[in-house]
Amino acid sequence: MYKMSMKDFFTIGKLAQEAGVNIETIRFYERKELIKQPKKTGAYRYYSKDYIVRIQFIKRSRELGFTLKEAKELLDLKVRNHAKCSHVLEKTENKIKEIDEKISDLKKMKKSLKSLADCCVDKNQPLSDCPILECF
Repeated sequence: MYKMSMKDFFTIGKLAQEAGVNIETIRFYERKELIKQPKKTGAYRYYSKDYIVRIQFIKRSRELGFTLKEAKELLDLKVRNHAKCSHVLEKTENKIKEIDEKISDLKKMKKSLKSLADCCVDKNQPLSDCPILECF
């Protein structure tokens, strides 16, 4: 049986460094119950290597547009025995749909802003006569 040594555990500072986040991010994740705060051993809390994987999973989920709540749901699915790949696929497809809607909205905003920018024919006009501000 493999026994873990202290080199397999990290203080919060070392964990933050290894996971590529800052200490406050770890504390924030603990408050949001995305990761469990380990009990103190002596004067310190020691985190196992598993925490690095979990934090990096959360970080990557956020980069892909998932909220912290959604990242937690994905993590919860990962540890449930009865969860299926289809559960994650559904969440992923919902996120894709949400992103498509945002892209559509952003394209509309860009078109509107371009129209406003085209209203400005004289860049030296006084601000009080600015056609862009009048269109707002």
